[in-house]
Amino acid sequence: MNDSAPTSDLPGDTSGDFTGEFVRHLGIEVTEVSGDRVVAHWEAAPKHHQPYGIVHGGVHCSVVETLASFGAASWLGDRGKVVGVNNSTDFYRGVSDGLMSSTATPVHRGRSQQVWVVETLDEQGRMIARGQVRLQNLYPRD
Repeated sequence: MNDSAPTSDLPGDTSGDFTGEFVRHLGIEVTEVSGDRVVAHWEAAPKHHQPYGIVHGGVHCSVVETLASFGAASWLGDRGKVVGVNNSTDFYRGVSDGLMSSTATPVHRGRSQQVWVVETLDEQGRMIARGQVRLQNLYPRD
């Protein structure tokens, strides 16, 4: 985790780790988190494969939702919480292994909802998957 990443507003376990067991299982290494951009790297590996030996589409969807959620939560901060309400991810190139780089950026950040797009590239800079997540901003009731 990048020391300069403003993650203090993100929920976490008692150690301050905001990623959770599922994200750790996927192997997502977040290197930048802000309300403007999230960057992460992860290694495509056999544990991610579907029966035909390529990364399962659900893994790509999970990376997309994770990064969009981190960015949206960082932007909203202590004003409330965010939950994903729609995830549409397209798969452009099957991969079996190698380092993936995923970057999330906001498309819309409004009072009630946010939309983030996440692109995953391989080591050669080729687009592997691209997804868009719509998130609902939830505010505490007074």
